[in-house]
Amino acid sequence: MQGYNCIMVYHQQNDRLLFCKRLKDPYKGMYNLVGGKIEPGEPGICAAYRELEEETGITADDITLSHMMDFTYYNQGCYVEIYVGTLRRDMPLRAELHPLCWMSLDEDFFDLERFAGEGNIGHMVQQVNLYGRGAAR
Repeated sequence: MQGYNCIMVYHQQNDRLLFCKRLKDPYKGMYNLVGGKIEPGEPGICAAYRELEEETGITADDITLSHMMDFTYYNQGCYVEIYVGTLRRDMPLRAELHPLCWMSLDEDFFDLERFAGEGNIGHMVQQVNLYGRGAAR
């Protein structure tokens, strides 16, 4: 099974969430969380920090990620690991490809016309709000 990750990056004031606007499929033109592929043999947490730095310039010195939850899609032969963290300081972001933006937590993350993931982003935000962020690594 191919592994992927999604990384929920909260602004240091915990009032905004980091998104990228997809320039290509899947989800072209929609907002999505940052993340990417887990390489064969690569620990998931290492892949999350690698992808985060590649896509945003945020390093392990800037944030501590917690492994919050996973989704397994047997019919698609893949799984997605979800990581959450809060920036330690305000910092400039460096987009690799997809433009980055901060969004208020007041957004409707279940809006299927704006947000990727068939409602999963809304579900993940609710899980953080209700149950916390998981185990820090």
